[in-house]
Amino acid sequence: MGDQMRSRNRLDRRLYWGTSVVFFALDFWTFARTFYLKSFFPTPRLSTLLQIHGIAMSGWVVLLVVQTSLVAFRRVKWHRQLGVFGSVWAALVVLLGTLTTLHAAAREVRGHTHFAAIQVFITTLDLLQMLFFAGFVSIAIWKRSRVDQHKRLMLMTIPCMLPDALARLPVSFMTNHLIMIILDLFIFLIVAIDTYWHRKLHPAFAWSALLFVGAFHLTLYFAQTANYIRFAESLFV
Repeated sequence: MGDQMRSRNRLDRRLYWGTSVVFFALDFWTFARTFYLKSFFPTPRLSTLLQIHGIAMSGWVVLLVVQTSLVAFRRVKWHRQLGVFGSVWAALVVLLGTLTTLHAAAREVRGHTHFAAIQVFITTLDLLQMLFFAGFVSIAIWKRSRVDQHKRLMLMTIPCMLPDALARLPVSFMTNHLIMIILDLFIFLIVAIDTYWHRKLHPAFAWSALLFVGAFHLTLYFAQTANYIRFAESLFV
């Protein structure tokens, strides 16, 4: 039993570290031209708010890699100490993410641009993602003594950021439908792998994945309706 448990823990460390590294690579690919390597490409200038927002979001992605690496190399004490800083950084992510998306919606609606309806739709999804991000991180911090719950909820913060990374990939074939397929597949894979290794579906994954996927799909449907768009635009006038 002891060898089996050690084997599962080792597989867990590989899953969490590997997932965070893959997401880091995706994030870098997505924003290389417009943010990380911007000086090498003729892309539009970013406002101060967007630059600060980019730093905050990038910092969280890096923090995920560092934290999972510390666990993978069994530096748990350092992981916990850094977690205090991570809690503050998570609050910064939520604050700046919310401000940035609300500012973008207000700018487009008040400017009566042709992009206003699309931006309102995007803002609605972004706010939902920030809500879930804040919820997952808060519960993970509250349950930090329950490692099995803590690590799974922290992993679920990646789906909260994944749609934005996918939507901004420098490719021509990405659509909302494809983003949803990839998002659902990502969540299904991490839950399925975890369930297979541990021979049971963990409750933290069960409720968080079901709630996130359900809410995201429902919001995606209603946020595109004409009545909702008119209502949402009226909030920014």
